[in-house]
Amino acid sequence: MSESTAKKDGIFSMVKLGLILAVYAAASCTVLALVNNVTSPVIKLNQLRKAKNAMEEVISQADDFADIKGFVQHFEGTVQINDLKFAKKDGQIIGAVCQVTGPTYETSSIMVGMLSDGTLTGMRYLSNKDTPGFGLKGSDATYKLASGKTFYEQFAGLSTDEPLVAKKNFDAISGATITSNGIASLLNVAVSSMKKALAEVSHE
Repeated sequence: MSESTAKKDGIFSMVKLGLILAVYAAASCTVLALVNNVTSPVIKLNQLRKAKNAMEEVISQADDFADIKGFVQHFEGTVQINDLKFAKKDGQIIGAVCQVTGPTYETSSIMVGMLSDGTLTGMRYLSNKDTPGFGLKGSDATYKLASGKTFYEQFAGLSTDEPLVAKKNFDAISGATITSNGIASLLNVAVSSMKKALAEVSHE
């Protein structure tokens, strides 16, 4: 075999290999797109269902939750306000619920409920990506504080007349100061957002 023929064969082999790889890559992308199209709606539906259940848990007095006109997702510093709704009973606004996401040790998303008088009615985790054995205790139903409550159960009934501070207004998670402080920040942003919305509607 001449040198030129060998060279042509080598180039042909490289081109052939490249085409094969391109076909495989295109096929893989197509499969991934199809899988995403199937799973994405399911994931979104599960997230909406989980959020609805959390709303009903954090303010069980309500029988309906109404969208707030003009609300759009936005950031307050590093905390994202994902959702904000009025909580109603017998057609009357009795409070609000707010979903926020932001840095704890890693990242957490929580749902918070509050009555119109500023009393917290509850907090629940929607997601918790903090450290196992430390920050994850916050959403662990088996982890109990000295009071016998879980970390998230202790917020029901707390006043929001002053900012929430770990180890001052509420018990911190043992060994997870950063997570506890992060949750305080999320709660304070949620409280501020709910108070603003409730104040606006009361003046209408």
